[in-house]
Amino acid sequence: MRRIGAAVAALALAGGMLAAGAATAGASPSTAARASACPTGWGSGVKGSVDTGAVPLKDIRTGQHDCYDRLVFDVPGGGTVGYYVQYVDQLHQVGSGEYIPVGGGAVLEVRVAAPSYSPDSGTPTYPARAGLPLPGVDITGYSTFKDTRFAGSFEGETQIGVGVRARLPFRVTQLPDRLVVDVAHSWTSGA
Repeated sequence: MRRIGAAVAALALAGGMLAAGAATAGASPSTAARASACPTGWGSGVKGSVDTGAVPLKDIRTGQHDCYDRLVFDVPGGGTVGYYVQYVDQLHQVGSGEYIPVGGGAVLEVRVAAPSYSPDSGTPTYPARAGLPLPGVDITGYSTFKDTRFAGSFEGETQIGVGVRARLPFRVTQLPDRLVVDVAHSWTSGA
């Protein structure tokens, strides 16, 4: 949790990073119609929140939408869950620094302020293994998601890597007991 706070503080000092979107000149009519239905504006820069909690992660699930692919972290009883999300060149496990290969054109690192184990007993609450795909998550046929990898839990944070088709805009939404990460299908989508 200290790492998320430090990362968010660095983000604030840097003023946030915003990436420019690609132009849609020469887009086909179907692409143009989709662009108007899915406006841009999310950006691909670092996003984070220092909200913390000691409630464990129970599940990670995904979904497909017209404009984006969605990743949901379920943390029942966790209230508002802190996070740190950014594109990285490679996924390295927090703590050990071990490299974890992630397929796709870009790697989105997601760190959530919820351990994958019970802080009281150390019993796993999310049955994942470092370096392997997320259990129970099937992203076959997704437009944007190409791979998922569990990196582990360290000092109360759970870290995963999501392989995406390219470095695309994303948003993070905090909901009671859940954290939602949406990655747009293109720079002209993202509603």
